[in-house]
Amino acid sequence: MPDASDRQPQRLMGIDPGSRTIGLCVLDYRRGQAECVALQSHALGHHGGFAARMAGLYAEVRRWVDTYQPEVCAIEQIFMYRSPESSLKLAQARGVALAAVAAGGLEVYEYMPASVKQAVVGTGRADKLQVAHMIQRLLKLPEQPSADGADAAAVALCHAYRASALGGLSAQGDNEQLKLAAQSRYRRRSGKKGWRSVDPATLKKPPVGGGVG
Repeated sequence: MPDASDRQPQRLMGIDPGSRTIGLCVLDYRRGQAECVALQSHALGHHGGFAARMAGLYAEVRRWVDTYQPEVCAIEQIFMYRSPESSLKLAQARGVALAAVAAGGLEVYEYMPASVKQAVVGTGRADKLQVAHMIQRLLKLPEQPSADGADAAAVALCHAYRASALGGLSAQGDNEQLKLAAQSRYRRRSGKKGWRSVDPATLKKPPVGGGVG
């Protein structure tokens, strides 16, 4: 029987949906290592009005599914913006993206924005610049990716980490383990021996709806 280390890498797709821009990423992941196959921030504005943009979003996601043949898809769970209108448009864009991957036969996994940041950066309060910086380091990219593309890669990595080393942990009890795993990856790749923990109580509370994407 072949050892798990001899298996082919798992191909994951991450999506950061939006009504005007969508982030897309495809990764190959095996034995704790991720390789970026494709990463893009795709603008939808040229399609026209909202309905036309949603049609463009659907077509682009299906094109990626058909082109790269991922096995699973990871996407963020819905969260509320300060503006109800923005929240509604995001929810609609997310629904279109889900329909596109489901039509392509992919199994979908959903994660809260704070959990994605926790898994990749080590803190659920990381900003977009920190997420993009860590994605560049973790995927060994030649340059820092756009915010939307980085967010798509982050949710794909979040699923990869949980499905491998952290797959057996409960959703309620894995925050500390996720943090320790992210800190370990940070130390290993940055060469730094320490990690400064920040008390969340000392941080400025983000606006409602703040998160990856």
